[in-house]
Amino acid sequence: MSVRALSVVPGKPETAAVTEHADPSLDEGALLVQGLLVGVCGTDIEIIQDGYGWVPPGQDRLVLGHESLGQVLEAPAGSGFAAGDLVAGIVRRPDPEPCEPCAAGQWDFCRNGKYTERGIKERNGYAATQWRVEPEFAVKLDRRLGDCGVLMEPTSVVSKAWEQSEMIAARAPFERKVALITGAGPIGLLAALLGVQRGYEVHVLDRTDAGPKPSIVHDLGATFHTGAITDIGVQPDIVIECTGYGPLAFDLTSVVAKDAVVCLAGISGGSREVPTSLNVINKQMVLENIVLFGSVNAARRHYEQAAAALAKADIGWLARLVSRKVALSDFATALTRTDDDVKVAIDLRN
Repeated sequence: MSVRALSVVPGKPETAAVTEHADPSLDEGALLVQGLLVGVCGTDIEIIQDGYGWVPPGQDRLVLGHESLGQVLEAPAGSGFAAGDLVAGIVRRPDPEPCEPCAAGQWDFCRNGKYTERGIKERNGYAATQWRVEPEFAVKLDRRLGDCGVLMEPTSVVSKAWEQSEMIAARAPFERKVALITGAGPIGLLAALLGVQRGYEVHVLDRTDAGPKPSIVHDLGATFHTGAITDIGVQPDIVIECTGYGPLAFDLTSVVAKDAVVCLAGISGGSREVPTSLNVINKQMVLENIVLFGSVNAARRHYEQAAAALAKADIGWLARLVSRKVALSDFATALTRTDDDVKVAIDLRN
């Protein structure tokens, strides 16, 4: 029986297609998994349209999909998994050398860039009706999550962002109370969820109040804002910046509290230049002990933290984030966003 998978020649959108593949090889991992859903994000669109991404060595196409959800079909004894388990596959693999962080299981801090990534860099992804994964690169999910488990990978990204932010914040001995999330996309909403779970007064800023996002934020117990960053009316102690809009990152230094931590967790594909007074920003950051840092990808512990956070969340609330599911054969419709979209997923079961 052949496997259907969504694959593409990066940068050639006309080649994106559901293609037939041989059954996944045991060399890819001991766990055989039935693909359920894959989430679609800006990285997938960038691979298809702009050529970001690298095909596996010796192949001419890349199977997409790094936001995975599957159900175990076969698992070896002693692996920690069993048939029927709901799982997500970790995206990044350590480099073969390995560098010091990769050797320590922190491939998200790879220093030489020789890591590989499922569905992005030199490894086929999870957008397939069946896939294999090594047990050490799979994370079990609470079965009650059902299709909401497709939020696992983006949750791991903000789990790391929160972990690193609080580690840095611990340098100043006072209790952090107010958090600001900029951007109410899937990453931003999940960052808000983790902030609420940590006991923060959470504020979410987005450029528009159209669509379902304001009510999703409100029902989380957070406060939704739109408009200028200077009008939010609070001084956050921790900011998770999820828009990827560069000028906003610097504007944040003028509104945060003293000793604040600002984590940049979003990336924008834009190249527009905006004048910025770097001397003023430098002075603010030095005199007020502000930290501005970037965070990308996630290690295994961040996936485990994400699994725990999702298991604690209200399933009905999470389900509102998975706003649209499209059949694998209709994948093209998942690449164009609508006003009501939050997270779009491709359903590998039909």
